[in-house]
Amino acid sequence: MRANANALFEIKARIADLKGNEINLSVNRGRKKIDKLQGFIENIYPSVFTFMTNQKERETFSYFDVLCGLVAIDNK
Repeated sequence: MRANANALFEIKARIADLKGNEINLSVNRGRKKIDKLQGFIENIYPSVFTFMTNQKERETFSYFDVLCGLVAIDNK
């Protein structure tokens, strides 16, 4: 359990460092559907972060989504 807590803390720190930077996200939506999004991390909260796409659409993801691999972050 402690390893997961440390990993989650590292993910939160990494996302906080990327706030405001242009990044790409790969989002697994299920049933073999993967969306590629371009934009920036808009805000960070204790359990979730918001992502604003270049098309001005706001998406919300949890840090656990990143930990589980449902959301992959790719720096530009």
